[in-house]
Amino acid sequence: MAIAVKISSGEMIDYTPSSDVAAGAVVLQGDQIGIAMQAIPANTKGALAVQGVFDIAKATGTGTAISAGAIVYWDATNGVATASSGSGANKQIGKAVAAASTTDTTVRVRLSQ
Repeated sequence: MAIAVKISSGEMIDYTPSSDVAAGAVVLQGDQIGIAMQAIPANTKGALAVQGVFDIAKATGTGTAISAGAIVYWDATNGVATASSGSGANKQIGKAVAAASTTDTTVRVRLSQ
């Protein structure tokens, strides 16, 4: 009997939301982050990307710069990417593949968890 059976390449995972999810939305499931590639209506199975490189919204202003290679976290309270773990409240998204300055509204992130 097989101990494990490959189901997919792991780039996408199934997701059935309880409310509508917009295309491009960052979705938090426990400690796992996924990005909706297209809109997913409530109670309908869709898919979330869990691999790839994405431009993700970030805050601007003092203390919001993110350096290339830095671990990036999702601040679900404010709906932005950040370099701060928020003392464990923010969940890791991946690593920045390009620097984002304090005036940039997005950071380019390679998803990894």
